[in-house]
Amino acid sequence: MCTAKTAITILFHDPFWIGLYEREAAGRYEVCKITFGTEPKDYEVYHFLLHNWNRLQFSPSVEAAQAAAKRINPKRRQRLIQKQTACTGIETKAQQALQLQREQHKTERSIRTREQREAEKQRHYQLRQEKHRQKHRGH
Repeated sequence: MCTAKTAITILFHDPFWIGLYEREAAGRYEVCKITFGTEPKDYEVYHFLLHNWNRLQFSPSVEAAQAAAKRINPKRRQRLIQKQTACTGIETKAQQALQLQREQHKTERSIRTREQREAEKQRHYQLRQEKHRQKHRGH
């Protein structure tokens, strides 16, 4: 049996409100950071997720720790829920996944800028060669 868990956490990360959309399925954990301007209402978040689902960029998947499924006392479960809703920080798994995503984008950006720089060097070289040929063409 394959279980999937999803959670969205809205928090204020100065100067913007951000949403962390976490999903865990088949032992893999992924997270997506969504930046909102002002504090979003519940229906705005729902509307955003419905209409922008295909544009969300999730972090590369990370191995998720498997917890043994066991029955939890209802009072304990209620305390755990209250503790989770009171927590305003980003979970460490989410931080790791977002860091991995940032590193991946950084390497892609560095490769892209290196290629642009090489292309610009090649263009300047070709211009110099053409100018050199033009000088020796006449007389």
